[in-house]
Amino acid sequence: MSDSNRKTAGKLLRSLLMEWEKAIIGKPDTLRLVMISLLCRGHLLLEDLPGLGKTTLAKALAKSLDLTFKRIQCTPDLLPADITGITIFDQKAQGFRFLPGPVFTNILLTDEINRTSPRTQSALLEAMAERTVTVDRKTRKLPATFMVIATQNPIEFSGTFPLPEAQLDRFFMRVSLGYPKLQDETRIMQMNRGEDPLDRIEAKIDDETLQKLQHAVTKVQIDQKIVDYIAALIHATRTHKKIRLGVSPRGSISLMKAAQASALLNDESFVTPLRVQELVAPVLAHRMLLRSNNDNDRDLLQEIIDATPVPAMPESKSDNPTTETVLELAE
Repeated sequence: MSDSNRKTAGKLLRSLLMEWEKAIIGKPDTLRLVMISLLCRGHLLLEDLPGLGKTTLAKALAKSLDLTFKRIQCTPDLLPADITGITIFDQKAQGFRFLPGPVFTNILLTDEINRTSPRTQSALLEAMAERTVTVDRKTRKLPATFMVIATQNPIEFSGTFPLPEAQLDRFFMRVSLGYPKLQDETRIMQMNRGEDPLDRIEAKIDDETLQKLQHAVTKVQIDQKIVDYIAALIHATRTHKKIRLGVSPRGSISLMKAAQASALLNDESFVTPLRVQELVAPVLAHRMLLRSNNDNDRDLLQEIIDATPVPAMPESKSDNPTTETVLELAE
């Protein structure tokens, strides 16, 4: 990708981030992680306390892209059919008709996903992995742009069902918004004195352009040295004495794609070790099972980063081509 075309793509992505920042104040790093997940067609797990802006973030994302948005409030009595849909008998038509559930949308927010039963949680597995839904032995496709944003409270355990490893592995990233800083809290209150902050958000990129940008991410150049570096990091999670279950190949693929998206977002023509390192924790931490609850997954990942040799890469970020232009992808 030439410098001018790379800057065009970066400008589009930054315009999206600016729209999100109209509703989510003081969290630029988290918003960039959300952007990377979106560019990689990944699903997002938001671990946060109530009232920190998780629903607002999901709505802002959908509105800025002019996408459909639906929300599911997960409860213990929620059934799989409440997510996927049901087949009913239409007396007027004298035949069966399918009523699609909320999963048939572009952005699906599943609030407090760990409050619903494992059986209902599993109803999302096929949708997240295959982007299809099977009801009454008939498989239906979901929209080409489909993203699950699931939330869970990290400190409440009463009345909850922990997500199984199979489902955790299908989330591209696990991130947290966290409490705002003092000065940001003041801005948030001032911003909410009048109109809804979401009313200020405008659609900056349509679905077609988003899909072209997602395709462009897959073409960002990644050197074999970086691929080997990622493999070494992943392998280290499987041999670490404090980690019972290491990261699967799905995790290594996700880390590679995330690094490519980060390079595009940072106006870089190829992936550097720094882009890999900064994404290790959000992409990999939730995919591991530790031997002791006293250990911290992010601390262990930092140990692995520190112990893994870093490959030498060129300093210039424009001496290697990456991909076609965004305009060429539109043809």
